[in-house]
Formats: sequence, structure tokens, C-alpha cells
Amino acid sequence: MRKHAWLPLVTLLASCSIGGGPTMHDKQSVELDTTETTRLDLKIGAGELKVSGGAAKKLEADFTYTEALKPTLEHRASGSSSEITISQAGSSGMSFGNNTSRWDLRVNDTVPIEVIAKLGAGQADMQLGSLNLRSLNVDMGVGEVNVDLRGTPKSGYNVRLNGGVGEAKVYLSRTTGISASAAGGIGEIHVDGLEKRGDRWINPGHESDPIQINVDARGGVGEIHIVAQ
Repeated sequence: MRKHAWLPLVTLLASCSIGGGPTMHDKQSVELDTTETTRLDLKIGAGELKVSGGAAKKLEADFTYTEALKPTLEHRASGSSSEITISQAGSSGMSFGNNTSRWDLRVNDTVPIEVIAKLGAGQADMQLGSLNLRSLNVDMGVGEVNVDLRGTPKSGYNVRLNGGVGEAKVYLSRTTGISASAAGGIGEIHVDGLEKRGDRWINPGHESDPIQINVDARGGVGEIHIVAQ
């Protein structure tokens, strides 16, 4: 495949969205509670997503958007678990207009959390190395995704990345046990800083570490980079 041959398609589709109108700004949050685990379910059809740690509350969200792409935040708690769902109106995002959709989300670093992100057209920057992650599942759409997991994990967890159309980069810490698998679609997969063992890549010298990060990346149309540093 010609390098970056997918870029014209990404540019076209990422520019497709609905509506237009004035830009609005909204801040929302979810308070800490007594639940033991939290699931963060993100469904953004078009726009820019940023996720990081450092929140004093369970979740602190800063939204900038036009009305057609207005986000909705829901929080439900039952027993020992809770779920936060953030979704977007008009998530198909396939007609033209002047639109804005930016989500800036900060998560509490101590809360055990599962993150599920279903991405449409746009960009995502996920700085998750400080979180108390229990699992991460990312379904790419059209655009660019950057997932930074460098840090000191509090427990082992699984990462699943399903490629879409565009480029995804996953950064891991060289001081952590890592086992990664990657299979291509119509595109390229690059793995740096890990050693190939059979059908997997591992972090040599950390095979017996009590905390392990397991990465499963499936390519779409474009490129996937897995980097340990």
C-alpha cells in the first residue's frame, strides 16, 4: 500500500458533519462515590476527543460544540459499579456544515476504570498512563488516534484497538510487562521497542512481572504503531 494513501479519504470524511450555527461551551462533572468500578463509555461521531487524568472528581468534562453535535452525559450507579456514558447528537456526522465538537475529559486517577471509545470522524488524544485502568477498548473510525499508556500501572489490563481509516499510535512504558499482538487489514502495522516471540511481541526482561499489559491491535485501512519507550 502506498504510504499515507488513506489521507485524502480521511480528510474528506473527517470534514463531513451535520448542522452548524453558534458555538456553545458547557462544563459537566460526576462526583466521586462509593462504587468500586466505573465504566466510561464514549461515543463520538465527529470531532476532537481528549482524555487525560488528574481530575479531583470522578470525571470533569469540558465540551465545546455546535447544537447539531451536542453531547449528552449520563451517569448510572448500581451496587458496586457505575457507568458514565457520553454520546453525541447527530453521531452519523455525514452532511456538510460549519461544525465544532471538542470533548476535553479528565478522569480521577484513583478510580478503577474501564474505558470504551467508539470513534467516528476526527482526532482522539488519550493520555491514560496515570489512570487506574482495568481495560481499554478503542474502535477507530476515520482520522487519527493517539493512546499514551506510559506510566506506572496499578494492575494489569487488556487493550483492544480495532483499526479504522487513518493512523493510530499506542505508546507503552518499557518498564512494564507487555505482550502485544497485531494483525493488519489494508494498511501497515509497526512495532518498535519490543521483541518478537512467535506471534507476539514482548518486553524482554519483564516477562515475569506481576503486572502485565496485553495489547491486541487489529488493522483497518491505514497504519497502526505500537511503541514501547
